[in-house]
Amino acid sequence: MLNSKKYSKQYYLPPVKCMDWAQKDAVEHAPVWCSVDLRDGNQSLIEPMSLDTKVSFFKLLTEIGFKEIEVGFPAASETEYKFLRKLIDENLIPDDVTIQVLTQARENIIKKTFRALESAKNVVVHVYNSTSVAQREQVFGKSREEIKKIATDGAALLKQLTEEAGANYRFEYSPESFTGTEPEYALEVINAVLDVWQPTADRKAIINLPATVENAMPHVYAQQVEYIAKNMKYRQNVVLSLHPHNDRGTGVAAAEFGLLAGADRIEGTLFGNGERTGNCDIVTLAGNMYSQGVDPCLDFSDMPRISRLYTEYTSMPVSPRQPYAGELVFAAFSGSHQDAIAKGMAYRKKHNLSVWNVPYIPIDPVDVGREYETDVIRINSQSGKGGVGYILSANYGIEMPPRMKEDMGYRAKAVSDRAHKELKPSEVYEVFIDSYINSRAFFDIPECHFRQTDGIDAAVTFNRKGRRDVVEANGNGRLDAVSNAIKFFLGINYNLTGYEQHALTDGSSSKAISYVCVEADGRTFWGAGIDDDIIKSSYKALASAVNNLLSVDRKDGE
Repeated sequence: MLNSKKYSKQYYLPPVKCMDWAQKDAVEHAPVWCSVDLRDGNQSLIEPMSLDTKVSFFKLLTEIGFKEIEVGFPAASETEYKFLRKLIDENLIPDDVTIQVLTQARENIIKKTFRALESAKNVVVHVYNSTSVAQREQVFGKSREEIKKIATDGAALLKQLTEEAGANYRFEYSPESFTGTEPEYALEVINAVLDVWQPTADRKAIINLPATVENAMPHVYAQQVEYIAKNMKYRQNVVLSLHPHNDRGTGVAAAEFGLLAGADRIEGTLFGNGERTGNCDIVTLAGNMYSQGVDPCLDFSDMPRISRLYTEYTSMPVSPRQPYAGELVFAAFSGSHQDAIAKGMAYRKKHNLSVWNVPYIPIDPVDVGREYETDVIRINSQSGKGGVGYILSANYGIEMPPRMKEDMGYRAKAVSDRAHKELKPSEVYEVFIDSYINSRAFFDIPECHFRQTDGIDAAVTFNRKGRRDVVEANGNGRLDAVSNAIKFFLGINYNLTGYEQHALTDGSSSKAISYVCVEADGRTFWGAGIDDDIIKSSYKALASAVNNLLSVDRKDGE
């Protein structure tokens, strides 16, 4: 990319300033959606879909809630002709769904299109011709008047054939390459077409403004759209539609700005599949609306299924970072992100919030069929205490003390780092069990017996290297008495600095889990114990913590 001077602006601004759209800050209601997956999406595939696959895809689109679906260019190929006839002949089109067919503004193609539509009910016939400067000069070699006549002749033939067929088809016109056309000339052609059709309130025309090649920043497209919206004839009887492409990577932004500028309708595809860099991504656009409290009137509540079927039908992968749909879009690996999410989720639960506002997660993953436990906080070597704590809490009911979360966080990160992989929740749990529950390398306490005296007397049974010993000690409480017995038996010294416990499950048969912290020589060691009896769980946790202390001392001694 060493010669930027060979490029220049290929777009045209309106003759007057059109910036009213910039005063608005949000799209307030869903547009009319038209899926073009079966046309633009299909023609962009290396291997176009088979007839049966297109039927399956059509059914998926109707399930999602699309009421207008462009089904193809029936005059262009036998496959597309057969697909249209299959939909009509087998009555596969729901009564509330309108199919759309595409045709160039050429007499023979228009007539073949109408033959393919015989007995169809709800139909939009979409006629187009290119109006851009580049196309007029380089492809057609025609004047403005000649190009306009192509459009009006096509519009007149559509009207004539519809009347002859006794049908009530609706009409759509696109000045192809609209963004490379002078706005005032595009307006002239559009108004000439509308004069032919004479749209009415009960039979509105669709005027579609395609960014056939996205060649400017989104705000330029918005100005062009606003200019047409303000100056077009029959405005109240016209549905103003947009068909953005994504050559500059701003197709969704262009669609959003265009809606602010007065558009009523969006043509696009699932996940943005289309020619070159793609069409407007309806999943992202609808998700953006949803995240602002606007019902997009499309059902993406089972996004994993939609993504799976889309890939099955098109052989196109859904990026793991695809907004609202990708496998990783709700996943947080960063320790600070995980901590904020975990605290946000806890705050939301504590305060019973109805409005979603969790750090780092723009929408509730559950709304698109995802799960907190497996899709939100995920553990690798970059994770931290908050994420590990959330995984153990959400999946296993383990509510570690704050300082213990930090210790567990380091242990999980170390395992992930050594294995060079993400840890599943079950693997995080396994690290917890190995580190704190099953830490019995040096000794175990199979049983204790207590009696009340001047304090608490404890008879503690130790199992060490296959030998059982009973040691008696006194303390100001049961756990303190057991701790004193351990110190005497092992000949060590430490401070018991932390103890917490809670029930793992609800109900009278629930198990208790205890967490114990001991400190020695400025270092902290944690242990945990699980048992039906809270006392047993506490001295098991203490034994675990001391075993972890001894494990470090042994390593230091080596």
